[in-house]
Amino acid sequence: MKAITYTERGPPLIFQQIEIEIPTPRDDEVLVKVRAASLNSWDWELMIYEPSRVRLGKRSDKRYRILGADVAGVVEAVGNKVERFKPGDEVFGDLCSSGWGGFAEYTCAKEKALLSKPKSMSFEEAAATPQAGLLALQSFNKFGILKSGQKVLINGSGGGAGTFGIQIAKHFGAEVTAVDAQEKFPLMRALGADHVIDYKEEDFTKNRLQYDMILDVKASHSLSEYRTVLRPKGKGLLIGGETSKLMKALFFGSFSSKKINLVVYKPNKNLDKLVKLIEAGKVKPIIDKQFPLSEVGQAIQYLGDGHVKGKIVITIGK
Repeated sequence: MKAITYTERGPPLIFQQIEIEIPTPRDDEVLVKVRAASLNSWDWELMIYEPSRVRLGKRSDKRYRILGADVAGVVEAVGNKVERFKPGDEVFGDLCSSGWGGFAEYTCAKEKALLSKPKSMSFEEAAATPQAGLLALQSFNKFGILKSGQKVLINGSGGGAGTFGIQIAKHFGAEVTAVDAQEKFPLMRALGADHVIDYKEEDFTKNRLQYDMILDVKASHSLSEYRTVLRPKGKGLLIGGETSKLMKALFFGSFSSKKINLVVYKPNKNLDKLVKLIEAGKVKPIIDKQFPLSEVGQAIQYLGDGHVKGKIVITIGK
């Protein structure tokens, strides 16, 4: 089978297409013929940084030679202890806890890492959903369901988690302020953002407006700056960004009535609830561009350049 791997950590990003044996599923694994995979910031971070710096976790360099966590495809074979799936089933999920491997024609995944793909979703839509959508949904669920009329600011609104975040917040009835580059304003408004801010022109921590909740994909501000724009008992939720600021939130974010929480992502948790929102037409995955498997390197570079609106999908076979 064909797979995309990398030989050196970048930049520059150096990828190569290789031919390797189709893997054999273990007893608790499913062999998936991959139809689509999506990119996440983790793919960029694993290429650029030492694995120990990625999302505060310690990762084996060898284990992640084939990147790609979010996948959708068709079950090709199952292990002896697999009960939920059979060959021919359409599945999707986040494989970041199963060794990754999505940028390949076939991959093995733990049975628990997969969910049946709804017929109403394309393989591309399904692959674009798990990690980004759940980062937003889990953030809101764990630290207080939003209430109608609350004011929410989402920093990094135009990317994968941000576009899901706008839609989920609006579903709960929140008033949403979306922060990102001006080129993403039309998309953010179309998804329901009530107000938009160009981060290049305006620092939202200095505009004297206050919010009930901040969902921040970038973690580009200090804890004190976040607290100046949070209402009493407001919450700041950090789901990505500078490692130093994430660490400060982890250790010092609770020392105030205005708590700054580091969101610890749990792969595939509540994916079924997110699917229900999608099937009900409340939320939809936003796909910016699609690339073939052979162009994974170009796709990751496009992600790293910061211009992505929503998600990037890698299409793999039929």
